[in-house]
Amino acid sequence: MIKIEDAVKSLGALAQDTRLALFRRLVEAGPEGLSAGALGEAFGVPGATLSFHLKTLEQGGLVRAHRAGRHIFYAVRLEGMRALMDFLTRDCCAGRPELCGFSPAAGALGGEGECDDCEEAC
Repeated sequence: MIKIEDAVKSLGALAQDTRLALFRRLVEAGPEGLSAGALGEAFGVPGATLSFHLKTLEQGGLVRAHRAGRHIFYAVRLEGMRALMDFLTRDCCAGRPELCGFSPAAGALGGEGECDDCEEAC
């Protein structure tokens, strides 16, 4: 269960247009993620600015970085995203989340470990 301080940090990380766009792009990319270079090219963001935004998302628990040779890859932390969504929707519809289309017990993003849209394990 996510603490309120962590939820605020995650929401703060998303509360900027470039970071929100980066996060959404990493969600699209899936668990493999994208290299910092590919993200920089796609968004036309200078390296230092890109690093700042990605570090903020990482500190918010929404993105993870891993090195492969000389390249750094970033990928969405699905467990961080799920925890935030569960925190935000836990008490949806006066404790009746089925009315809102959410299922906190199974994760706010779909059924047992599977995304509704991509049909892949998350």
